[in-house]
Amino acid sequence: MFKLISSSIIFCLITTSSFAYLGPGVGGGVIVATIGIIVAIFAAFFGLIWFPIKRLLKKRKEKKIQQQNKVD
Repeated sequence: MFKLISSSIIFCLITTSSFAYLGPGVGGGVIVATIGIIVAIFAAFFGLIWFPIKRLLKKRKEKKIQQQNKVD
């Protein structure tokens, strides 16, 4: 474990410059991909939270209608 940590630190400290050109399309692509990931995470949370609540409200409404029909 110590070798892994020490080699990682050495690898990060000994870096060289890369002489590469990244055009403006790369920056836009990174921004759009980041926004897409964030939207996907929110959609997943929405699905995990909303649909069980929706099912619970539907059962409650059906139970209320059923009780009203018994009273009548």
